[in-house]
Amino acid sequence: MNHTALQPPTAPRLTSLSHGGGCGCKIAPGVLAQLIGQSALPKQFFPDLLVGNETADDAAVYRINDEQAIVATTDFFMPIVDDPYDFGRIAAANALSDIYAMGGTPLMALAIVGMPINVLPHATIAKVLEGGESICREAGIPLAGGHSIDSVEPIYGLVGIGIVNPRHMKRNADAREGDVLVLGKPLGVGILSAALKKNLLDEAGYRAMVETTTQLNRPGAALARIEGVHALTDVTGFGLLGHALELARGAGLTAHIDGRALPLLPTVQDFAERGVVTGASGRNWAAYGEQIEMDKQLPPSLQALLTDPQTSGGLLVSCSADSVQQVLELFAAQGFAQAAVVGRMDAGDSRVIVTY
Repeated sequence: MNHTALQPPTAPRLTSLSHGGGCGCKIAPGVLAQLIGQSALPKQFFPDLLVGNETADDAAVYRINDEQAIVATTDFFMPIVDDPYDFGRIAAANALSDIYAMGGTPLMALAIVGMPINVLPHATIAKVLEGGESICREAGIPLAGGHSIDSVEPIYGLVGIGIVNPRHMKRNADAREGDVLVLGKPLGVGILSAALKKNLLDEAGYRAMVETTTQLNRPGAALARIEGVHALTDVTGFGLLGHALELARGAGLTAHIDGRALPLLPTVQDFAERGVVTGASGRNWAAYGEQIEMDKQLPPSLQALLTDPQTSGGLLVSCSADSVQQVLELFAAQGFAQAAVVGRMDAGDSRVIVTY
């Protein structure tokens, strides 16, 4: 189904103007690691920089005083859907997710806009901006400015600024042995976006994709105040396996994922079985597959879902066993009905083991 209701009949599909969409646009994790490793930027020491890029965490955190730290992030991408208003909403929710994943609360945002100004109708571009602003209003923050350029491909996202008490801040590197892993949202956004580009996605599937990608990860701030919650991240472009591997590397532990426990969006397993997947899924596996031990009984469709790039995906929580119920109840109370236990953290090498 072609979801272009808000565009003039002559306007090109937004997704036709980009070589990738959503968090599937991310540079492959292996390539990104090489680029960062080859950077000539000096490694300066700032004692108040509580979180930098050492563990590929979700946002930078800078301490102002004992009670306050600034959370700063930026995230932008090319269209994952054709409806410009939905594109703006999805991109904005995805950007603000990084603040929630640190246990923070957003304060304000700035827009990042790159548009082919002579290709897209100006009304279409305005709808993208309107969609992003609507999510900022929902988050209770101002969209206070930004920067725009004339670009070949459409790009939209936000710089997000938030605040967190340093005592409640949650890194992705602080999981503990014996922790349980809870995932806040179902998987399959990348697969549904691939189906959309192939005109295979029906209206119900489209609405499911938009609903999950525009749902703000607000539980992050409350989760961070639960004593038994040790680490937080959000699952985005590197897929569940990639972000679980970041938890494992940061803590020096082995992450176990239960392949039978994964919450999934409607129809995604069927699409995966039919080979409707993103190119980013394969790039993800090529980047980190050597550090993943897969159960031989695991269906290939589930491997595709485990590496599927999630745009505005769910929070991945590493918490003590006795706090699991509290975590699940908090998710449920805030409208995350499919939040589920998906694994655990155990002693061992920094890798991920998937059982089935």
